[in-house]
Amino acid sequence: MKHYFLGILIVTLSFTAKADEGMWLLSMLEGYTIEDMQSRGFRLTAEDIYSVNEACLKDAVVIFGGGCTGEMISADGLLLTNHHCGYGNIQRHSSVENDYLTDGFWAMSREEELPNRGLSVQFLRYMEDVTERVLEGTRAAASENEKNVIMASNIGAITGEAKEEDTYEARITPMFYGNQFFLFVYERYNDVRLVGAPPSSIGNFGEDNDNWMWPRHTGDFSLFRVYADKDNAPAAYSPDNVPYTPRKFFEISMDGVEKGDFTMILGYPGST
Repeated sequence: MKHYFLGILIVTLSFTAKADEGMWLLSMLEGYTIEDMQSRGFRLTAEDIYSVNEACLKDAVVIFGGGCTGEMISADGLLLTNHHCGYGNIQRHSSVENDYLTDGFWAMSREEELPNRGLSVQFLRYMEDVTERVLEGTRAAASENEKNVIMASNIGAITGEAKEEDTYEARITPMFYGNQFFLFVYERYNDVRLVGAPPSSIGNFGEDNDNWMWPRHTGDFSLFRVYADKDNAPAAYSPDNVPYTPRKFFEISMDGVEKGDFTMILGYPGST
């Protein structure tokens, strides 16, 4: 089973892309890390990236489907993700008469947006270091098996407490070779509709041979929209649902980038 966490990779744009080693958890950006980012040209604060009480960048990033990263890009729930992440849903809507994989798909109105059974997105609401609570009582364990039983019981109690709100889900993930444990609490939205996708000749150009190469020459994207009930809360698909209003969304700049610009990647790596 994969454990997903929201993290940051920092890149400085140059003729050769150079990245610092490793990734950073959002709740661990204070101090040296955020100061180093700011020295490279980052203009925001750690609170602008991760905050429990205020809208911030973490609220614009989702786990899409089973484990891709997606980004909210409008106040009306519009979501951007990779073409290969949306591929399965595009495929399920395709037919001989409407071959969306070959020809692409674009909804010309909200009514034309296509619902996707089983597709959901998860928003990280907060994370917390729960190492002491997970390891409570393990020092007296007589064996490794007894220690694991105690930890499993502690984890069950912690996640159960975090899931008191009906729409919340909680997971505890070990970090740093099991020396720390972090609680991640998510809110899942289950009404996600296909808005647009380019033809596979664009969205999957180069296929895996070209994946992770730089520069890439592919339009690897697809567009979806998240829907909610009238109170902006998660709801099963219904024609009465309305576009979700995100706490935060990314505005797309048309100015482009220049050599030396600060750049960071904020998302959910499958592994690190």
